[in-house]
Amino acid sequence: MKKVTILLPAYNEEASFPVLEQCMQRVLKENPGYDWEFLMVNDGSADNTLQQMARLRQEDPAHWNYINLSRNYGKELAMMAGFDYATGDALIIMDFDMQHPVDVIPEMLKWWEEGYDDVYATRQGSTEKWFKRKTSQWYYKVLQMFTRVPIQQNTGDFRLLDRSCIEALRQMREVERNTKGMYSWIGFRKKGIYYQQQERQAGASKWSNRALLNLALNGIMAYTTAPLRLASILGVLISFCAFLYLIYIIVVTNLYGEPVAGYPTIMVTVLFLGGAQLICIGVIGEYLARVFNESKRRPGYFVSSYNGERNVKREDHEKQD
Repeated sequence: MKKVTILLPAYNEEASFPVLEQCMQRVLKENPGYDWEFLMVNDGSADNTLQQMARLRQEDPAHWNYINLSRNYGKELAMMAGFDYATGDALIIMDFDMQHPVDVIPEMLKWWEEGYDDVYATRQGSTEKWFKRKTSQWYYKVLQMFTRVPIQQNTGDFRLLDRSCIEALRQMREVERNTKGMYSWIGFRKKGIYYQQQERQAGASKWSNRALLNLALNGIMAYTTAPLRLASILGVLISFCAFLYLIYIIVVTNLYGEPVAGYPTIMVTVLFLGGAQLICIGVIGEYLARVFNESKRRPGYFVSSYNGERNVKREDHEKQD
């Protein structure tokens, strides 16, 4: 019997456990032909999320496992931990609040059985506000313009990955992660399906505007050097415009005898050039900061305990399974 892991990263999701348990029971009932593992990752929660995970593990150790990270690392690194500890032949990533419907899972399994390695789910509708939806669409369009890697729009982490994809992702150990781009970068045979995003039934979203902006910047800078090229092009254009303006001043002054307005001209030029230079330096600094973080070669995360047991290394966990 094939084993399928459902990966469930969690941060302060104590209120989501009733609906989570209900949905996972449906998965077991409606898909009896598979051995199921529900792998929860506690990403440094400050509420009773960890205690609830321990309760589920105690009540049903055959299906529930949990990883307790040493602190809050963010969803990207929490998923990285899940990839490392998942034991299934395939892995399905779902939101802990169950905005991803379990009704789609049988279709994912069907396409996986037909030979697809990455069955990704694309949102048909969303409960998010208009501005957030539009900025997300614009972001994916801009990212696709500047990278040769095909990026799926309106597609997040809700997907089924074959073990071959999981092993490929496990080899990518960078700390500044944008997993959505990694799914595309590793390749493999892909299949898209559609789903209707559900209303969040408990708790609140943990994605602030700042976190979304940081994720977007990581996505752009991890898969394209276009911003650096744009900075170079901007420098060339400014130099060209300055040269044309110089010719204009010379012609107007010599042919028409018009005096050159010194102070306003100097101020506008200095401020314009200063702003352009700061933008270019900022772009270079963003790339350099990411190089600096990766050059430390620190582990992406530390595990405090696995199923309540401390000092369980990934290698030891793999030997047990």
